[in-house]
Amino acid sequence: MEQGVTARSTPTFQELVTTFARIGCLSFGGPAGQIALMHREVVEERGWISEDQYLHALNFCHFLPGPEAQQLATWIGWKLHGWRGGLAAGLLFVIPGALVILALSILYAAAANLSWFAALFLGIKAAVLALVVQALLRIAGRALDTRLKQGLAFAAFLALALFALPFPVVVLGAGLIGFVVAALRPDLLALKPAGDAMPLPPRPWLASLKSVLVWGTIWALPMVLVLTLLGRDHVLWQIGSFFSQLAVVTFGGAYAVLAYMAQEAVNGFGWLRPGEMADGLGLAETTPGPLILVTQFVGYLAAFRASDPFTPLVAGILGAALTTWVTFAPCFLWIFAFAPWIERMERAVRLKGALAAVTASVVGVIGSLALWFGGHVLFRTYAAGLPVWSSLDWRAGLLTVLCAVLLFRLKWGVLPVLGSAALGGLFLAQI
Repeated sequence: MEQGVTARSTPTFQELVTTFARIGCLSFGGPAGQIALMHREVVEERGWISEDQYLHALNFCHFLPGPEAQQLATWIGWKLHGWRGGLAAGLLFVIPGALVILALSILYAAAANLSWFAALFLGIKAAVLALVVQALLRIAGRALDTRLKQGLAFAAFLALALFALPFPVVVLGAGLIGFVVAALRPDLLALKPAGDAMPLPPRPWLASLKSVLVWGTIWALPMVLVLTLLGRDHVLWQIGSFFSQLAVVTFGGAYAVLAYMAQEAVNGFGWLRPGEMADGLGLAETTPGPLILVTQFVGYLAAFRASDPFTPLVAGILGAALTTWVTFAPCFLWIFAFAPWIERMERAVRLKGALAAVTASVVGVIGSLALWFGGHVLFRTYAAGLPVWSSLDWRAGLLTVLCAVLLFRLKWGVLPVLGSAALGGLFLAQI
């Protein structure tokens, strides 16, 4: 029996399912709130996982692309009931929010041309801008504890905001720098030595290879069907291909990857208009589950607007389902393939250095996102890539200030701020 999990504290499979169904329906507040909720449920109240195991697993999940909270849920299920438990916990963490986002996406596409709906989302976009700034400050406070990390964050900001370099290039470049620096000067990244440890178990090559083959096939299966039935030129192939690539580089959570997603979805593929990306994040903020479910909103609208040979509704649902599949199937692949290696990865100093550098660069990425959002929320018109100052929307500015006061001064939660901003948008639209 694993240390920290006794026979008394090990749940039945039904208890695991019931608990994670509850967590999936209550997991509001982004990764910080979701991680805290799972800690209370499985560590503090039930004792299924020890404190050390939980923290080690959380560190491990930070090494992986994708939503760390959902991957942590999958790891907990895997630790307690093998692949069956991991599958149940991971799916139950995602499904409630995915169903709600799908319903809201359908409503959004049907009502986007209504004036009251536009007014409602004016407030939501202002709240999202304040939330992005809050996320930026929180992550910067935790991540930028050395001069080198601060420099990496600033370089990432310039690379995206000024030079428009692709997001994957920025993140992978930072990871490479961190890998090299960790080998030469780990103190520059504030890395702690691994210290003494118990002997390591045998390397689980066979189990990892089997997981990669099984989940790689599951990941690719819908894409094979789309390619066979609809071809490479169809929007569903474009959606599946793009979000499959995104699943490999989503280090730093939804806020970090949103800048790259927005750049491609708006300017690259033309699936969305600039303000709609903020609308989608606003919807994701109001629902349980990972914030990366905003990808489902993008997939729905992209397929809804290029629906042939389906009806718009059917195409939208297919686009949303495909997006969710290729976003989260890789999460199960990472966990089932690499979880047996967790003890070894905890002692990999160079890997920790790469992660520390990536986390630092993510601060700059989120700063670029805040700048992009701010411009498209506060200004109605752009010329030569810059906002036209005369097009400043005073209503959006007022609502953004209000949301900042509620978040930073009065310490309101996400849902009350979003609700107040939406009502404020409806009220100001009458003026």
